[in-house]
Amino acid sequence: MSRQPRIALSLIAALLLSATALAVSGCGYSSSSKDVVEGQPVKLGDVKYNVVFSRFLNPNDTEDSAYLVGQPPPPPGSTYFGVFFQVKDEGEEARPLPKSFTITDASEQNYESIPSESLYAFPLGGEVETEEWVPVLDSTPQQGPIAGSLVLVRMPAASSESRPWTLTITGPEGPAKVKLDV
Repeated sequence: MSRQPRIALSLIAALLLSATALAVSGCGYSSSSKDVVEGQPVKLGDVKYNVVFSRFLNPNDTEDSAYLVGQPPPPPGSTYFGVFFQVKDEGEEARPLPKSFTITDASEQNYESIPSESLYAFPLGGEVETEEWVPVLDSTPQQGPIAGSLVLVRMPAASSESRPWTLTITGPEGPAKVKLDV
């Protein structure tokens, strides 16, 4: 076989492989999906939610102590867990934000968000103005190390053994489920 047909066959094979990979990578993903993983945005009505980061919080850590302002030390056998959000209202009017969030572990145990006095706190039960963000641009949480507003959850330390965890976001056209990357 001459050199030109080999190159042509190699090029055709590479193009077919690329097209197949592109088609397969798109399977199962829909921008309108209400079941996403941490880092993927989900839209409920005109409000787009994105869990940018989640992790256990250590009250003895300098950064984490700012997230835990006003919280008592966790009871023995429990811990604080933080979920950091970026939210945008893409509609033409202000929209209400959820009053709470729920994390469900693999054992179907539910853990509700708790109020927070931190400057980084997500405004539970508040609202987001039209074409605005939570956290508000140039605010403490937006300028912070994670660039997100904190939803705080107190949960048993043993729950870390019961993964995966799913965060539920309520709202119009919801609920949405976000698989947390713990």
